Amino acid sequence: MLIYPLYIDPGTGSALFSILIGAAATIYFLGRALIIKLKIVISGGKITKTSDAENQYVIYNEGSQYSNVFKPVLDEFETRGINILYLSSNKNDPFFNESYNFVKTEFIGEENKAFLRLNMLKANVVLMTTPGLDVYQLKRSKGVKHYAHILHAPSDAVMYRLFGIDYFDSVLLTGDYQAKDIRALEKQRGLPEKRLVTVGCTYLDAVSEKIKSIAKEEGRPFTVLISPSWGPSALLSRYGAKLLDPLVKTGWRIIVRPHPQSKKSENAMLEKLAERYRDAANLEWDYESENIYSLAKSDIMISDFSGIIYDYMFLFDRPVMYVLQGFDMRLYDADDLGEDAAENLWQFKVLKEIGIPLKEEDFTSIGDIIKNASDSDELRQARQKAKDTAWQYRGEAGKRIADFILSLRVETVN
Repeated sequence: MLIYPLYIDPGTGSALFSILIGAAATIYFLGRALIIKLKIVISGGKITKTSDAENQYVIYNEGSQYSNVFKPVLDEFETRGINILYLSSNKNDPFFNESYNFVKTEFIGEENKAFLRLNMLKANVVLMTTPGLDVYQLKRSKGVKHYAHILHAPSDAVMYRLFGIDYFDSVLLTGDYQAKDIRALEKQRGLPEKRLVTVGCTYLDAVSEKIKSIAKEEGRPFTVLISPSWGPSALLSRYGAKLLDPLVKTGWRIIVRPHPQSKKSENAMLEKLAERYRDAANLEWDYESENIYSLAKSDIMISDFSGIIYDYMFLFDRPVMYVLQGFDMRLYDADDLGEDAAENLWQFKVLKEIGIPLKEEDFTSIGDIIKNASDSDELRQARQKAKDTAWQYRGEAGKRIADFILSLRVETVN
């Protein structure tokens, strides 16, 4: 008798996992309710409620690339002497070695193991960068009163994959401009309005301080940084060798920094490119958790629609070339905003003002194009204007987020 291996497609697997998590969560919270009732009976009804959640404030960090997003918030809670639980899916998280007194840290594993912990969490407020709440495996826990999403880049909030921030209770913005499209999306999808609070950008606040300690690279060669987003519309997956071949031939130092998600979602493409340029002495790959070291080494960046463009411009004030040909909006929340969404989004409109467009037909003469790319006063002024728009309250984000989270505690008590 032949025995065939059982195959479960990813969609079915996700649905089965969600069902199991839902059942486990229901049993868990019913069990807790029973225990509380038993305690009340045993104590003669004299139970004093000291807290309406095991953990009043919780932060979840899905990976090392987001550590700088949360550091200013954790430091602010530590300074104020207020307890907060920090959950991480990075087993080497640097915060595990910090000498915090009021920040409790915990490694909760990755993917499904982490979701299992999060889906049965009990807390007043949970803050995270992870999108897709209540869409796939990451479900709202019955024990959590408020979910807050923090934007980790000063770019459009509707450039997440579909339904990325739909089911959060609040979204913390880097600039006021991000609210307009979120409200339009809520109206389009019939969603209740979320709390939208402009707090600034913790990530940029944190790395702007780190940059001051980066030593200058002596005798630095002219360097081009390739730093795209991920997915079928992104620079590496769409063009790959068509762009890299002529760049390598220039003899300049070429640094390729794939998006962190590429390693998870399109690793075969990266491995193929790595093999192709294995013997190219002037091409190097950067998979470090922090991007500022590659940014600091480079003279010009080539990207697509990635938020790293704004890191580079706002922190280092250097020119960016961008490729947007063939961009497929259908994968993103912004697609529901209409046919002209790509033209009307802030990040695409401003990119035309602060960046230098590059087309596929230009790749063969990329060396000459880069040599002739001028960084004019007009471009520098446009970068400053964009910075003022998208990175508000510079240096204050940690404090403003702590203020907001603590205000939610007051509201839940009342």
